[in-house]
Amino acid sequence: MIIAIDGPAASGKGTIARRLAEAFGLPHLDTGLLYRATARAMLDHGAAITNVEAAVSAARGLGLTDFDEARLRGKDMGEAASIVAAMPPVRATLLDVQRSFAARPSGAVLDGRDIGTVICPHAEVKIFVVASAEIRAHRRALELAKSGESVDYADVLADIRRRDERDLGRGTAPLKCADDAVILDTSHLDIEGAVSAAKAMVMEKVPEAALAR
Repeated sequence: MIIAIDGPAASGKGTIARRLAEAFGLPHLDTGLLYRATARAMLDHGAAITNVEAAVSAARGLGLTDFDEARLRGKDMGEAASIVAAMPPVRATLLDVQRSFAARPSGAVLDGRDIGTVICPHAEVKIFVVASAEIRAHRRALELAKSGESVDYADVLADIRRRDERDLGRGTAPLKCADDAVILDTSHLDIEGAVSAAKAMVMEKVPEAALAR
C-alpha cells in the first residue's frame, strides 16, 4: 500500500505522514528533506542557491541517510529548499529516488508537494492536507520559537505565502490536489484529530489496512 500525502508548507502533512507510517507499519519518506538536503549541500560548498548546475550536482550526491534534520530545519532552509525545488532538472534528478522508495514490497508513506500527481500517481491512498495561510504561519512560528529561533509572525506569514506562490506556480510538478485525492482540512483540528481523520481516510480507501494496525 502506498499512501501519498501532499499539501503546502506547515499544513501538518509531515506529522500526519509519520503517524500513518507508524500506525500501518510502513516506511516513511519526507521528500521535502531531499530538497532541503540539496540546498544544505550547496550552501555548505559556497554555491549560490540559484545555481542550477550546482543544485543538480548536489542532488545527485544525496543518499537517503544524509539527513541531519537539525541542520535542515528552520525558516531559512525552508526558503532555500523551495527555490531549489522549483528547478526542473533537480526534480528530474530526484524523481527515481522517490519512486524507488515507494516501490518497496511493503509499500510506503511519502509526503511532499507532488506525490499523488507525479511521484506516485497510482497510490492507493492520496490525501491532500490544507489549512489557511494564517493558521499555518501561526503553527510554523510556534515551531520555530520552540527550536530557539527568533520569530516575527508577519515575516513567517510572508514566507509561507511566498512559498505557496512558488509551489503553486512552478512549471514542473506544481503543488496541486490530485483528482482522486481526499482533502483533509486541518485548520480547526489538533494533531490527534488530524491523524485520526487521516487514518479513517486510509481505512475507507483500503479496508484491509486495518489488519496491519
